[in-house]
Amino acid sequence: MNKRRRPLERLVRTWIACLCMSAVGVVADDATTAPSRLSDEQARLNLESFDHVWTTIRDKHWDPKPGGLDWEAVRGEFRPRVENATTMAESRAAMGEMIERLDQSHFGIIPAEVYEELSLPDGDGTTGIDARVVDGQALVTSVADESPAAVAGVETGWLIVRIGDDEILPRLEKVAEEFAESGYKDLALAGIVMGRLRGKVGDETTVSFVDGEGSEVQRSLTLAPQQGKKVQVGFLPPFHIWIDHETIDGDIGYIAFNMFIDPATLMPTFNRAMKEFMDAEGIVIDLRGNPGGLIGMAMGMAGWLVAEKNLHLGTMYTRENELKIVVFPRPRTYSGPVTILVDGLSGSCSEIFAGGLQDLDRARIFGSRTMGAVLPSAIDKLPNGDGFQYAFANYVSEGGEVLEGTGVVPDTEVVPTRKALLQGRDPVLESAIAWIRAQK
Repeated sequence: MNKRRRPLERLVRTWIACLCMSAVGVVADDATTAPSRLSDEQARLNLESFDHVWTTIRDKHWDPKPGGLDWEAVRGEFRPRVENATTMAESRAAMGEMIERLDQSHFGIIPAEVYEELSLPDGDGTTGIDARVVDGQALVTSVADESPAAVAGVETGWLIVRIGDDEILPRLEKVAEEFAESGYKDLALAGIVMGRLRGKVGDETTVSFVDGEGSEVQRSLTLAPQQGKKVQVGFLPPFHIWIDHETIDGDIGYIAFNMFIDPATLMPTFNRAMKEFMDAEGIVIDLRGNPGGLIGMAMGMAGWLVAEKNLHLGTMYTRENELKIVVFPRPRTYSGPVTILVDGLSGSCSEIFAGGLQDLDRARIFGSRTMGAVLPSAIDKLPNGDGFQYAFANYVSEGGEVLEGTGVVPDTEVVPTRKALLQGRDPVLESAIAWIRAQK
C-alpha cells in the first residue's frame, strides 16, 4: 500500500520556526591546499560573529549559568583566539570549541558553504515529489496525485540523480560527511534534494532519474502551486498547511498532516476525523516529515487518545518558566490501538507527541528514529556568513527522557527500501496496520 503524502514544504526554512538543525563540528580547509589567510575585513566579521554567538548564549540559554560555566571566563578564553586567528578554520575552531563547552547537542556553527548549500530558492512552486535519502541515494518516496510529477509518470522508488545542472550525489556526500554524527542528517540530506525541486510557480525544472529498470530517464516538470492553505506565522516565511484523513484497509483510521501550525485549520479537521474514527479498529497518525510547531496542538490532539486526567507529555523549561505539557482528555476518548509513524524528519512537537504517548503506553511508534530536535531553537546568520543554531528551552519527557540529541526510538523500526517503493508499497504503514490487526 502506498499512501501518497504531499511533498515537504519549505523544509529547511521551517527549521528556524520549530526544530532547526545542529552542525557537529566545522568543515576544515581542504588538506590538499594551503588555508587562505583572512583579510582584515574577514577577521573583523569573524570577531563580530563570535560576539553574537557568545552574547546570544548568555542572554537566551534556559540556564542563567549556561552549561554550569562561568560564561564571562569562557569569553575571556576564546575571544582572543578568534581575534588572533589567521584562517577561517582557526576562527571556526575557536567558536566551535567554545560551544562544545556547553556539552549540549542543539548548539553549533554551520559553515557558510554548508549553510548556503541548505538554502532554498524563493517561490511556492512544487513538482509534487517527496524524497528521502536512503543508503546514500535520493529516492522518490511519494508523488502527489495530479501533480506535475504524477502527470509526467514519475514513480516511487526512482532514484534522483540530477536536478537541472546539479549532480545530486556529490552534494549529498558533502552534507552527509558534515552531519555524519548528527541526528539531523536525514533532514539535511532531504533538504538538499527537496530544495532543488521547488521554485516559482510556472518555472520549469529538468530532473534525471534512474527508473525501476535501471535506465536513466529525464522529465521536464513545470512547477505547480503547492497544495494546502498558505499561512503566515509572525515574522516567519509563509507555510502551506495540509491535513488528510481517510479510512484505510477496511476499517482503520488514517490521519496525516505536515506541521503543528495553524490550529484554526488543522484542529477542526483532526477533531472531525477522531469523531469519525471512534469505532475504528485502530488509528494511524502519520508524522513522517512533520517538523513540529505549536506545543498546544499536541496537547489538544493527545486529549482524544488519553482518558486519564492529570497526565503530561513532558515538561519544557525556559529561564523564566516551567511548562507542563498537559493532556486534557475529551469527554469521549478513543480507546483502541494507536500507532504513530515517524522518520528522521520528524522533529519538535512531532517528537513530543510521539514520545509522550509512547511514555504513557498509549501509542506504538513505527518507522525510524526521529531527529532529536525537541528543543525550540533558531538559526541566525552570522556576519561572516556562517550559521549559528541555538536552543532557548529544555525539554524532559514524562518518562524522564531527554529526547534532545537522541530522538524517539520507534517500538518497531522500519525503513523504506527501493524495492518496496518500486512495488508501490509503504513498509512502515504496512507494519503499523499488521500490528493493529494483531491486537484483536
